[in-house]
Amino acid sequence: MTGARPRIDVRPITETEIPDWIRALNTGFLRSPAVAETEIADRTSYLVPERTLGAFDDGRCVATFRSVAQELTVVGGATVPTDAVTNVTVTATHRRRGLLTRMMGQDLAAAKERGDVAATLISAEYPIYGRFGFGPATWATEWTVDLTRAGLDPRRPDPEDGGRIDLVDGDDVRKLGPELFERLRRLQPGAVDRTDRWWQVSTGAVRLDRQRWTEPFYAVHRAADGTVDGLVTYACDDTWGDAKQPLNTATVRDLIAVTPAAERALWRYVCSIDWVVRVKSGWRAPDDVLPLLLPDPRAAVITTQADWLWVRVLDVVKALEARTYDAEGALVLEVVDRAGLAGGRWRLEASAAGASCTPTTASADLTLDVAELAPLWLGDESAVRLAALGRVREERAGAARVADALLRTSRRPWCPDTF
Repeated sequence: MTGARPRIDVRPITETEIPDWIRALNTGFLRSPAVAETEIADRTSYLVPERTLGAFDDGRCVATFRSVAQELTVVGGATVPTDAVTNVTVTATHRRRGLLTRMMGQDLAAAKERGDVAATLISAEYPIYGRFGFGPATWATEWTVDLTRAGLDPRRPDPEDGGRIDLVDGDDVRKLGPELFERLRRLQPGAVDRTDRWWQVSTGAVRLDRQRWTEPFYAVHRAADGTVDGLVTYACDDTWGDAKQPLNTATVRDLIAVTPAAERALWRYVCSIDWVVRVKSGWRAPDDVLPLLLPDPRAAVITTQADWLWVRVLDVVKALEARTYDAEGALVLEVVDRAGLAGGRWRLEASAAGASCTPTTASADLTLDVAELAPLWLGDESAVRLAALGRVREERAGAARVADALLRTSRRPWCPDTF
């Protein structure tokens, strides 16, 4: 008679276990499990072992999980500390054993203890993370623009604000990009901070073995006073049809702008490059201006639309007090949290001057799961719609409309990045 199988150990990894952890990560993401020395050196340079979890069965890593410190921009431009979850895998031989639940539980408890206001992630599969209190708080859309029917003037116009477009290189982007993005993320609810490593990898200064690097084009928009207020990164293919007809596609990898004029100028530039007949927008906010910039908006076809940034609120008071409100009103929320991290009954009193959120014993106006709070908090979702779906319960008639008046934003939140 054999003994019981030893319990799988879930814990932070040690530095010597990084190669085994990488092998498990690659296996979970269906990449070659082989681990190169260069990848070990690269991962070791930035992994924080105490925030890098592994599940070990008889000494072999069979599940991976990592979190990093992050800042998330909320409505109004303030930032809050968040726990960014990434590199989550469970090896196919060890699924359905509660390993993700154990890793997530350890990480969220640590994040709560640190004082993080929320946790964030980009979900590879939709159904996984709702049970841990995460909700899809931002969405993203990708368009493909057929320039042959867009109706744009083929003559390239100068930017309307008296500025200009300049091509630059990766060195310039590493100098100009971080400050420009800092300006953008203070304006864009749903944005998260970019590290120095992000800029190094995105411009090819650091090249990963698992990714083929192709040097893109970079163009900046300079306002009339010379200030850089927009940046686009794009690549072009080399496709020719019959009779030497150019049929090239420009694919936007990143487009950031801190003024509407710069954003319009950069899109018009990309859509006016000689030999390019199609533009792929990359992931943009669902209400991006691109389609309506075209004389014929039908030339921009939605290629993909999907959930993007998932958020799990860990501190209801700090979350609701951090953002701004355009309307004035009060709302009592009953937040249900099965994990016991952020549940309770809270009275929100908000106005343009600020907000307070305090525990209360008053009767609730709305009852909702913590997963539904996240999209309401960042302003993307309608409480009226969630009530129609049965995911928010009105305890007082009309409370969902009050919530929409307080919480919804005029433009949708957007996260420009993955992590």
